[in-house]
Amino acid sequence: MSDLFVLFNGYSKMSSDKEMLANCSCSLIIGQHNIIVDTMTAWDSDKIIKALQFHNILPNMINYVISTHGHSDHIGNNNLFLHAKHIVGFSISYKERYFLHAFDQGERYSINESVEVLPTPGHTLSDVTVLVKTNEGTVAVAGDLFENSEDIETPSIWKSAGSENPILQRKNRLAVAEIADWIVPGHGSKFKVTQEIIDSLRTQLVD
Repeated sequence: MSDLFVLFNGYSKMSSDKEMLANCSCSLIIGQHNIIVDTMTAWDSDKIIKALQFHNILPNMINYVISTHGHSDHIGNNNLFLHAKHIVGFSISYKERYFLHAFDQGERYSINESVEVLPTPGHTLSDVTVLVKTNEGTVAVAGDLFENSEDIETPSIWKSAGSENPILQRKNRLAVAEIADWIVPGHGSKFKVTQEIIDSLRTQLVD
C-alpha cells in the first residue's frame, strides 16, 4: 500500500470574457517510491517545496514525476525533480534517455505493486491516470479526465475545458470510475465514487 496526499486542490473558473483562472491538483504518493503527480504552474515552486517539507520530503527524494498530460498547469515544476524519472502523458524519460512503452496500445505502466499508470486519452490523446492502492481503497489521480465532481452531472464542464476526443474521454471516465474508489480530478477536490456516479457515466456513454 501507498499513502496519497493531495497537496493542493485544483480549480478553474472564468474571471472575465477573456480570462480564466486555473491551476491543477497536485498530489504526493509516499510508499515504495516517492511520486509527485502534476506539478502545477511554473510560479508554484515555493508552494510545492514547502508542501513537500511538511511531509519530510525534499525534491531529490522524489523517484517519479508524473504529469497526467503536457499542459502548462500540469508540468510547471517538473525541473525541480532532477533525480526522478519523468512520465509526461505517454512519454517516459530520464535525462536524454526515453523509454518506449505501449501506452498507445492500452498497456499500463507498473511502478510498483501499489502504483500503476493507465492510459486514459480524451482530454488530450496522451492523457494518463495514476492508480494508487491505499488503505482507503484505490485512488485514481485522473488529471483532466475529470475536471471536478460537478462534471459528472454537468458534462458541459469537462467538454468546455477542451477534449481532443470526447468519445474516448467518455469511455475512459467510466472505465476509471469502475475501478476506483476515489478520484482526484484535475481541477477540483477528491471525491468518492458512488454507484450513482457510475450509473450516470454509463448513461452518458450511450447518449
